[in-house]
Amino acid sequence: MTETEVEKLKLMVVDDEPDNLDLLYRTFRRDFQVHKANHARDALEILDKIGEMAVIISDQRMPEMNGTEFFSRTVERFPDTIRILLTGFTDVEDLVDAINSGQVFKYITKPWNPERLRALVEQATDTYRVVKKRTQELRRALRRESLFNEVTTAIRESLDYNSMLQKTVATIGQTFEATSCLLRPVESDRLTQDRFFYHDPKSYVSDSFFDTSLLIEKVLETRHYQLTQNIYNGNPCYHLVVPLSYQQHLLAVLALHQWGCDRPWEDEDIQLIVGVAEQAALALSQAKLYQRLQEKQEQIRVELEVARQIQINLLRQSLPDIKDVKVQACCYPAREVGGDFFEVFVHPKGDLWLAVGDVSGKGVPAALFMASVISVLRRELSQEAPAAPNVVMQNLNYTLGDDLISNNYFITLVLACYTPTTRELVYTNAGHIYPMLWSRQATVADEPNYLKVRSVPLGILPKWQAQSGRLILTPGDTLLLTTDGITEAMVSSNLCLTAKTVGGVEPLNRSMLNQDGLWQLLQGAAKPLSLNHLLARIQADNHVQEDDQTILSLEVL
Repeated sequence: MTETEVEKLKLMVVDDEPDNLDLLYRTFRRDFQVHKANHARDALEILDKIGEMAVIISDQRMPEMNGTEFFSRTVERFPDTIRILLTGFTDVEDLVDAINSGQVFKYITKPWNPERLRALVEQATDTYRVVKKRTQELRRALRRESLFNEVTTAIRESLDYNSMLQKTVATIGQTFEATSCLLRPVESDRLTQDRFFYHDPKSYVSDSFFDTSLLIEKVLETRHYQLTQNIYNGNPCYHLVVPLSYQQHLLAVLALHQWGCDRPWEDEDIQLIVGVAEQAALALSQAKLYQRLQEKQEQIRVELEVARQIQINLLRQSLPDIKDVKVQACCYPAREVGGDFFEVFVHPKGDLWLAVGDVSGKGVPAALFMASVISVLRRELSQEAPAAPNVVMQNLNYTLGDDLISNNYFITLVLACYTPTTRELVYTNAGHIYPMLWSRQATVADEPNYLKVRSVPLGILPKWQAQSGRLILTPGDTLLLTTDGITEAMVSSNLCLTAKTVGGVEPLNRSMLNQDGLWQLLQGAAKPLSLNHLLARIQADNHVQEDDQTILSLEVL
């Protein structure tokens, strides 16, 4: 059979009149592979044996089975075949029925004009080629889409990057009926030591017989697929190696082996495998990026946990036990680390230094400045004769001011020195919220007592200046220092009136606690005062902690 004959389309002619059948055969035998049948049942047997025809020309009136009935039996099996009906009578109802149901492309009456019939068949073959081309394109697109979905679904369902690679090699190997499949990840254009395998469980051929190292090296060099074949145990063996690349970055190479097949992968299969490899590379690239982000987040989480522990250790873990004085302090950052801090320092000469501060912002930058200010403050307070609180504050601003100003940060801070022997309290305030003072005899009706001597925060001006406030405390007095994370907490409107909501239903009205609300909350708190209980009550009503929260109290017994 010549190449021309191989390329000829198949055409069938069906007619119960021998002369007509012979004429049709001779008309088209030069241009088609013509199959002829003198009966509809014979035609069906030929179709069972030969398969799809490009064109079928059939007479309408035949014994036992007419042309339209014959065509109806071929539609489901061969939907792309073009059907032409020959009729010698005007059975309009049957013709309309056949044409409307898609069984007949055209019909022509007997006796027919040979030139008209040739033109009609030529039109039919053109239509057949277009239909077949579009059908094949659609079939390839559906197959490609289905395979893409299988690969991406397998990748999405994987728990980690390595399981994604294993799923990918198994899915591609099964889909393309490979005897064996190997996937090697690539890092910085070099193969890693990891290997992911798929082997057809029905095949007894060992993976060790498939050596594609040279092909893999060629793919690493050219970034194009490589195809070769050899003979193993008397059977042909085909090897295909494709790159998995995304945005010119080679992520892996995939080697497929097929042993014992009569023919290698067709071009369509190869292009589909290459396309699937590209799609898999995109999904793997995103998965790899996600994995790296997870690893980075885990690293950051671990580092922040270490930073949090360091910051906790910077704050006093145990408070001093001083005669006739009770000191309490709590600090809760809104994130892993924060900018709030407190300090309780007992000087060897007996003075008790108290400080509560707040670095602007949150997170790591605020925590670094917080560590700096505690370090400098402790150095100042450790002097043999510490300066007055306002002078210590000036020194803090002098030491930290340039760094604060250049980074657009500032620090609010209250610093107080209490002398137990005289009960004198000297304090200075750098832009912090007012300290609060109340006595044991205070009632809810009493106005809040705020210590209002205050200046600007540290880090605002190159030189900080302010006077110190002075007062004498008496037994039963309590000094409270807090940060704005507490006074700006959003709480329900009746928090200061009752610890529980009416009927267990939370009120809809919420507003900032503010210092006045904190004052009312303190007056209604159980005695003796417990800062832990007080803060727990505020946090229970403030479901989202948006800022660091710190509170410190000095109670004169």
